[in-house]
Amino acid sequence: MNMRIGQLNGSNSDYFERMPEKLTLEGYRRWTAGFETGSVIPWEMTWTLYTDVLGADAGKKLVAELSQFVRVLRHCALCPLRAFPFDSQHICREECLTLALISSLQNDNSDITEQCLAAMACKSRCLNVEEAASNFAFAMSEFGQTLLPVPASALQMVLTPVARHNFH
Repeated sequence: MNMRIGQLNGSNSDYFERMPEKLTLEGYRRWTAGFETGSVIPWEMTWTLYTDVLGADAGKKLVAELSQFVRVLRHCALCPLRAFPFDSQHICREECLTLALISSLQNDNSDITEQCLAAMACKSRCLNVEEAASNFAFAMSEFGQTLLPVPASALQMVLTPVARHNFH
């Protein structure tokens, strides 16, 4: 069973089409793909997405913060980062945790922030990931890109060992 993005917020709305979620998720996917493939094409696609939506100045700042966040997360992650292909309507565990982390920082939900960090990063490096994620989250907010809160129930589905096998 693959989880569809719209299921995360408990409604039938197209969660992914909200611009803050799209920028976060597609940015994560494309930036991760750039690291994985060694190609700059996914990074250029990220730049184009961000600047088309926000303009050159805001896009430049947000791409810089996204780049730093993904770089730190890759360095500090408990396991290799996974991501679906660009524009997929499904979401994997790491993508859900990324959305929940950025959302929780923007929406001041420290419980979800702590759960995400514990699931994503080595204990000794959680503060590094939190700092980089906070910088990205607050830069997104600065440009009016605030994610919807991710329900605790959606996060629990991702963190439950049985559910881990259902996310692809």
